[in-house]
Amino acid sequence: MGRDKFYALMRNYGLLIKKTKKYHITTDSNHGFYKSEDLTVNLEIINAEQVFVSDITYIKLASQHAYLALVTDAYSKKVMGYKIDTNMKVKLVKDALEMAGNNRIYKHQNTIHHSDRGIQYCCPDFADFAKAKNMTLSTTQNSSPYENAVAERINGILKQEFGLGKTIPNFKTAQKMVKQAIEIYNNHRRHYSVELKTPEFAHKNQQHKYKSYRKMKKSILNT
Repeated sequence: MGRDKFYALMRNYGLLIKKTKKYHITTDSNHGFYKSEDLTVNLEIINAEQVFVSDITYIKLASQHAYLALVTDAYSKKVMGYKIDTNMKVKLVKDALEMAGNNRIYKHQNTIHHSDRGIQYCCPDFADFAKAKNMTLSTTQNSSPYENAVAERINGILKQEFGLGKTIPNFKTAQKMVKQAIEIYNNHRRHYSVELKTPEFAHKNQQHKYKSYRKMKKSILNT
């Protein structure tokens, strides 16, 4: 029995763990800044560092809020950059993209940076910063998570499999957990979407055919 059929069977018998409800909003798309076109629609992704996908997810601490910005390579599913902080200012996403840029190993002239329409990603400060890093901006056009499905799935993996979805005692502990989780995820966690290779291996070898999550069912996004 394959993975998808197995999950369907578990769902029919009510044996899947129910997702926790999302109470904390991390995307504010109600702003007047320019929203780029979605350049990933029907795009053939054939190599690493062709498209970076970004998102901000909420990290619950015992006594305060924290936010994790991630930049992931769409082709290899490798987390290229990240930053955790106690606010959602534009510096959060700029620092994550700075790390991602420093971790690039290929010399592409340009990389598409795809994100939701949140104010952090659309404000001129970030737009100018991304363009200086040879990034072409792309944003979702609606509120559907499927338009940024890779980023949404990586959020789910880190929270469900690596404990980042639980209440963490304090910010210092959260920093350590995030660093450790991403290190293990990149180097040891195998993906069906990259033919059961790790993201690090897939990024360096580029042997698999890209698999789009846009056409997948909702249940698969969180597996």
